[in-house]
Amino acid sequence: MIIPEHERSAEPLIGENVIKHPDMVRAVEWVLTEYEPPKREICIFVPCSKAKPYHESPSHKMFDSIIFRHLTHDQVHVVVFGTCGVTPRELDTEYPFMDYQFMLGRCDVPKVKREFHKLESRRLARYLELTKQHYRHRIAYCLGDFRLAMEKAVELSQVKVDIVPKPGTMEKLHNPDLKFSFGSLYHQEYQRDFDEAICRAAGLDTSNDAITDIRGTSDDAVTDIRATSDDAVTNIRGTSDDAVTDIRATSDDAVTDIQTTSDDEVTDIRRTNVRVTDDSDWYII
Repeated sequence: MIIPEHERSAEPLIGENVIKHPDMVRAVEWVLTEYEPPKREICIFVPCSKAKPYHESPSHKMFDSIIFRHLTHDQVHVVVFGTCGVTPRELDTEYPFMDYQFMLGRCDVPKVKREFHKLESRRLARYLELTKQHYRHRIAYCLGDFRLAMEKAVELSQVKVDIVPKPGTMEKLHNPDLKFSFGSLYHQEYQRDFDEAICRAAGLDTSNDAITDIRGTSDDAVTDIRATSDDAVTNIRGTSDDAVTDIRATSDDAVTDIQTTSDDEVTDIRRTNVRVTDDSDWYII
């Protein structure tokens, strides 16, 4: 237990004050001063999520599906960052990491963002410096304010981190008409960058590791679909009675509704750059 119950603040862990909440500050400081990180070949930094604990959230299950496609638990240490500060994911059931409610990605207050950038970049820099000898490679999968904080932390610490998605991929997918112009980490091309970064760090061949979970038959095929439940849709066929029977799109390249013929099937699937039901803290609508 990081903070005993009788020592916890009465201040609610809700809203923009979460970033500087006394218990969040204390817990992150504990991580940076008393926690002993494991020694692993690779450290992977991923964003926090609205759903708690992080490791059970849909977004983290997606991250894990890529990470553990190539690595074993003995090879990698997963560290969560963002609104939660710096949180080794094995601590994600601990108070206060399990108990706060705030999504920076939906906050439009410039002062809050400035405070976050300043505080989080310094926290990350400290963690990078403290763990120089613990990991051989470091990867961060992030967008938006979280990415800015990680980039600043790398500058401050001078510790190398492979930050993905790659800038070229982000520019390719940039759409100024969207609320979050670079979309979300669910983009298949972003996932491919993440996959390839892991393979590079592990010394694996990436030639046969392309993400091809869902394929279409034309240039306008669906390329990035996530289900509304924890069980991802892994196969869609159009030749049987229980197949997907109705697909409606609101634009040429944005599928917004897929219905199945069974009541216990997934009945609503959103493409992530239009709408998603998951809750990674940054760049998910």
